[in-house]
Amino acid sequence: MEISLDKHSANQASVKIKLNEADYQPKVEAKLKDYAKKANIKGFRPGKAPVSMIKKMYGTSVLVDEINDILSSSLNTYLKEQTFRILGDPLPVFEDADKIDWKNQKEFEFEYKIGFVENIDFKLDDSLNATAYKVEMSDSELEEAIANLRSQYGKMTNPEVSEENDFIYGDLKSEDGSFEKTFSLPLSKVEKKSLKKFVGVKKGDVIEMDPSKAITEDLAQTVGVEEDEVSKLSGKFTFTVQNINRTELAEFNQEFFDKLFGPDQVSSEEEMRSKVQEIISDNYNKEAAVYSDEQLKDKIIASAKIELPEEFLKEWLFKANEGKVTTEQVEKEYPIYAKQLTWTLISNQVAKDNDIKAEHEDVIEKTKEMIREQFASSGMGAQMEDSMDMFVDNYLKGNEGQNYMQMLTSVQNDKVLAFAKEKAGVKEETISTDKFKEMLEN
Repeated sequence: MEISLDKHSANQASVKIKLNEADYQPKVEAKLKDYAKKANIKGFRPGKAPVSMIKKMYGTSVLVDEINDILSSSLNTYLKEQTFRILGDPLPVFEDADKIDWKNQKEFEFEYKIGFVENIDFKLDDSLNATAYKVEMSDSELEEAIANLRSQYGKMTNPEVSEENDFIYGDLKSEDGSFEKTFSLPLSKVEKKSLKKFVGVKKGDVIEMDPSKAITEDLAQTVGVEEDEVSKLSGKFTFTVQNINRTELAEFNQEFFDKLFGPDQVSSEEEMRSKVQEIISDNYNKEAAVYSDEQLKDKIIASAKIELPEEFLKEWLFKANEGKVTTEQVEKEYPIYAKQLTWTLISNQVAKDNDIKAEHEDVIEKTKEMIREQFASSGMGAQMEDSMDMFVDNYLKGNEGQNYMQMLTSVQNDKVLAFAKEKAGVKEETISTDKFKEMLEN
């Protein structure tokens, strides 16, 4: 057997394997003899059929199977001995496959395309200039959040006369009769100058309006038409009031507190405000932590300048998911895959160089945290903790063990990121929610 490597570029190569008769024939003969011992062929007692007959019947299929086994094991062993890191799986070259004469040929040559990376060098110091962001919620945002909760849990009423922030249900008609629609109009979406027409009205009143000027926010969605129909909502219209809907804000009482947080978790307005602020701030800062981690990863990836075998990887992704994706989809998703792959290479290198390992106990704890978060708003805290071991065991055994492996990878990634933050001297910065939203948009 001869195995040779031909590098086409810094990250792509081909591996050629030449087999002669001595490499495969002993295994083929042994397999055919084993077939003969077990064969049950008409005209012969079980296991007494001549080997020559067995060879004629099964010789080619056995030869193909044995050569495939030899190729697979030999290629894997050869690639493991190399210093570079193989990406994806070797891709067989089928150009001359139809020319193989399995019945008469004695020597065979096979070729595989491979993609790899040689060295993985990256920065892990304060030159990365990385920042961990903490989001601070303003008093006005807290008041707005509480007002929204009071509205959400408030009581719906139907007053006689409308006020600002009511919903007016009625019929919208164009002057020429070409358009008619019944819908509920939130007065919060009415332009300020036009709002006075809608305040102080009662059931049966008729309001003259130009929808395109009066409703300045989400016109199509508000009226309930498709975007291509918006052009019809310009000119003289009438809106006939059928009903007025108003939400009375929920009072600060135990019933409201229990609806928000569960029975007897909060007993005063002060506690409620503190709890709302804590929950919203926690949500913002979880999002900020993810954002900060991604920014750090991007900086480390950029410092590495790892050149992936793009052409090879796209071909491999298409063939590995054959029938499930198109070449257009592979092209579109490749940048995301390339970033994930590059970070995985770096993360594994950091873990290897610094003996960072995900222990079984870490996997258990991270799974518990995930389950607690999922059940956080269900009010099943005590019952869940009593059955936590069962929840954890069921989850980690699910998906044929893939859940455990994914959680193991996640734990290692967390440890690598924690190590990277320490080495990079990540600075902390407190920002407003508006600033954070702006950063997310950009």
